[in-house]
Amino acid sequence: MTRGTAGPLAGIRILEVGHMLAGPYATMMLADLGAEVTKIEPAAGDISRTVGDSYFASLNRGKRSVRLELATEAGQARLGELAAGSHALLANLKPSAIRRLGLTYEALSKWNDRIVCVALTGFGLDGGDDPAFDYIVQAAVGVAALTGDPDGPPALPGYSAADNSTGLTAALGLLAQIVSGRGGQVEVCMRDVMLSQLNYRVSAYLNDGVVPRRFPLGAHSHYVPAQLFPTADGYLALFVTHDGFWRSFAGEAGITGFATMTDRIRNRAHILSVVTRALAADTAAGWETRLRPLGVPAAAVRTLPEALAAYPETVVDAGGFRLVGSPIRVAEYEPEYRSPPQLGEHDS
Repeated sequence: MTRGTAGPLAGIRILEVGHMLAGPYATMMLADLGAEVTKIEPAAGDISRTVGDSYFASLNRGKRSVRLELATEAGQARLGELAAGSHALLANLKPSAIRRLGLTYEALSKWNDRIVCVALTGFGLDGGDDPAFDYIVQAAVGVAALTGDPDGPPALPGYSAADNSTGLTAALGLLAQIVSGRGGQVEVCMRDVMLSQLNYRVSAYLNDGVVPRRFPLGAHSHYVPAQLFPTADGYLALFVTHDGFWRSFAGEAGITGFATMTDRIRNRAHILSVVTRALAADTAAGWETRLRPLGVPAAAVRTLPEALAAYPETVVDAGGFRLVGSPIRVAEYEPEYRSPPQLGEHDS
């Protein structure tokens, strides 16, 4: 890839009025693809600046920063000027604030009738202002109840799954409306995104009456064996989703029988016991080394530092900050990872 080749979103101008994570993550993904993203901040700045420089950098590299007090007449006039020259605006605030600050298509279309306005909220523009932090949404929609050991309390993932997923979905909605060639209002809310990501769990319940439940060690509800297993040293993630994988794994592990998934599901407890005994003969790293050449989906459970050491090619430099680069690889294009903006750096 050649640095300097224009990104696929070169020439697209996006305004962001967001804070913390979901909205800023959405627009950073677009900036990585070449869009010009202007972050509109109050005088005190996005609250995430107070968390720390590395936190802010992880969500705001490559953007511009303009300070505006949107509640003032002068701030609204400047917002209109910016909107007139932009393709889209993404707002990540409470619904009442989005409307009060004139961040909807209804308000901004007088400046630019082709602008796309994306409202990223917790429960929808008409869903009220109830707090919608990541953990709150995961608890509210059933994700926490599905996570953790069945004999233990509900649990949460070790990262902001709802914020990140909603950010990516908002970026998709924004681009879809730009491609349509029409301006308009787009809504994406955290509740809907997380319920959508429970896809097959929701379908099994609504159509087949199957109430989802937790299994030990994160076992999959449909496939056996597909979960974490203890080994002689560390845990191994094994994901056997069809009979070919089972034949390859069983041959390497010295296990016989249960050739079909139907057999393995019917004898889940016995199969898991047999597999657990077999995996105790080697370490997680050893099993990964043995199973990968056979095409069996398996990975040793790594810590984050171990994962970054294993995949150094994912880390980039963005103005002195070491960050994970864009997960989107476009042929003949390499993002120019720039530093996050100083507050008000592009006021003039």
